[in-house]
Amino acid sequence: MAVDGGLLAVDVLLVAFAGGAVGAAIGGYAAYGLAGLVVTVGEIARVTSGGGGSPLITDSADLATAGVTGLIGYGPVLGPHVAFAGAAAAAAYAGRKGHLDTDFPYHEAKHVGAALGPRPGALAVGGVFGVLGYWLAQLSLRLGLPWDPVAASVVVSALLHRAVFGYPLLGRLDTEMLDMSPYDDGDRRMAADGDGARSLAGRYVVEPWLPYQSEWLSVALVGLVVGIVGGFVAVATGSYFLAFGIAATGLCCLAAGVERFPVTHHMALPASIAALALPNADPTAAILVGGAFGLLAGLVGELAQRVLYAHADTHLDPPSVAIVVTTLLIALLDLAGVFQQAAVPTVGIA
Repeated sequence: MAVDGGLLAVDVLLVAFAGGAVGAAIGGYAAYGLAGLVVTVGEIARVTSGGGGSPLITDSADLATAGVTGLIGYGPVLGPHVAFAGAAAAAAYAGRKGHLDTDFPYHEAKHVGAALGPRPGALAVGGVFGVLGYWLAQLSLRLGLPWDPVAASVVVSALLHRAVFGYPLLGRLDTEMLDMSPYDDGDRRMAADGDGARSLAGRYVVEPWLPYQSEWLSVALVGLVVGIVGGFVAVATGSYFLAFGIAATGLCCLAAGVERFPVTHHMALPASIAALALPNADPTAAILVGGAFGLLAGLVGELAQRVLYAHADTHLDPPSVAIVVTTLLIALLDLAGVFQQAAVPTVGIA
């Protein structure tokens, strides 16, 4: 659910700026985890009040009736396209300026989980990219583009912050893009490269997003089981977003430094949408379809991290790429008459 509150609504733009600044201050993972918590609460309230699922709002809507999910958790306050994207841009800025000096094992500009606190420059960058993220999501909504507008905004925003702050869009292209073994072998760079003078010699040759969650088989298995759970939660409650909210809340654990905590929200969301896209199917079949989409999302996310994150200098969110790809597939299947759903726009491809 994403709410169309208008491209130039001053109150919403002020909130989006503040949301992006908050994301920069507390860190991207904490911001995403809080968004997940709010979505969870909002969807529980919607389900228990008889509201059923959470269809994407594609028309201009009264913000007062948008609900907690659409207005706060997935909207201009804590929505990932605002707060998380703002945090990612602020980390890139702070890394460029040399403001970060932590024990983060990769390029500091990738440290999206870092809480930057009340640094004026970081807050301003986060706020500007919060507004930009809101606008990007609104364009997806208004054009009826066939993917989740929030995830698409996160991806485009990351590419833009790389361009704005002078980082390569794709990172190093002189290595085997899909090969993560140099990290396992402990191989390090011998000279400065990547973003030029500010790139640090001694960095890992390859920097996998979550080293403990970067094997194809393990990612596929996690995607399958999360997809099954997500499909069940969706079928049982009628909510597209409840399983996503629960999974995204887990990012608070990642922000708190819990080791080896799996990231699964990108598996839960398409699984839930796909399971509910078969309204006349047997529940078991719907849940299995959810499992299949969870598995697919896990593999797409892993491919995205290998191509767009592991060789680059800033954070480009692999889960958001996975959500974009899988929701695009859902929209195409809807257009083909295989699915019937209201969570992903299909107007733009009709």
